[in-house]
Amino acid sequence: MELQIPVASGVEASVKRQLKALGYGECPALQGRICLAGDWSDVARLNVFLRAGERVLLVVGQFFADTFDALFDGVRALPWEEYFTPHTHILLDGKCVKSRLMAVKATGGVVKKAIVERLRQTLHINTLDERGERAVVGVFLWEDRATITLDTSGDGLHKRGYRVRTWDAPLRETTAAAMAEGSFFCAGKPFADLFCGSGTIPVEAALYMRNIAPGRFRTFDFTRWKCAPAVLDAALQEARDGERRGPLPPLFACDISERAIEIARYHAERAGVLRDIRFVCRDMRAFSSDERYGIVISNPPYGERLREGDLFGLYRDFGKTVRALNGWSCRFLSAYEGAERAFGGRADKKRRLYNAHLACTLYDFFGPKPDRDGYLSAP
Repeated sequence: MELQIPVASGVEASVKRQLKALGYGECPALQGRICLAGDWSDVARLNVFLRAGERVLLVVGQFFADTFDALFDGVRALPWEEYFTPHTHILLDGKCVKSRLMAVKATGGVVKKAIVERLRQTLHINTLDERGERAVVGVFLWEDRATITLDTSGDGLHKRGYRVRTWDAPLRETTAAAMAEGSFFCAGKPFADLFCGSGTIPVEAALYMRNIAPGRFRTFDFTRWKCAPAVLDAALQEARDGERRGPLPPLFACDISERAIEIARYHAERAGVLRDIRFVCRDMRAFSSDERYGIVISNPPYGERLREGDLFGLYRDFGKTVRALNGWSCRFLSAYEGAERAFGGRADKKRRLYNAHLACTLYDFFGPKPDRDGYLSAP
């Protein structure tokens, strides 16, 4: 089967590294999707193990469609009876880019009608009651070429299941995981988040450090389909077998709000990593550590409730706090345009990311390379 993994802009490299580590080699990216071949076992593994991918889509068919008639005929020709029953609850998700067919709602209506007509003919039924399992059909039109998919994940993969309480400006779990995976962070290195909020970054860092699969405790739509074999248990067993146990270096998480720390602790407990994270209600200016060669990964305030001068001062003090640490590196995400200047000095690396459709920049400030007595790298 052909599979596609939609990814947020700026995290493609992280997802590609994850795929390579899972044994899938080099996978091409096209229009915000990473493409690869696989079977149902791979569908299960990808849903369970991927940290930064948004979904796992199964490609049902691809064809040229510059009119509604061509779209209808192309969809009707696909073997929907191999996937659906008369009880399948069929939902539509669409996107049209640089195509003659740009009306997403109308496009979805045509696709649904074609699927229903195909099922009525092949299953010899008059109606579909749609009271059963959910199946989300994706319609992606790019330059008049239609890609029709089935969403095997259901809820987006960023919904791990542990984050149930809300806090200001939450960061997506997949974005937080990509920030940890793509940094100097590894299983033998001290870590701190000085603006932890509801705890997403430290929890994702702890899951990564423990090699706990992010999809281990949630469900996926494909497991309810008649066409999918029972392959999830094998992927879950592989995940359990690969977890790291034993003592770990410190993970620190700070926030100035007691309520935020309470929520973060609750989320860490639900994720099974509370014992790995030291939560402290503290202003980031008061943070210090005797650990060497650690890394700070944070999502500081962007300024919605702060004046320009207060925001500049916050980032200036943030930079002073990091530079006072013993050889630490720092990575942070911000939409504040003056962040780099206020933090102090030119970033060693930066790139664009999106947080909840808000254009942000991911900044990297590298510390010195560890000496022989520094941290131990992960195996």
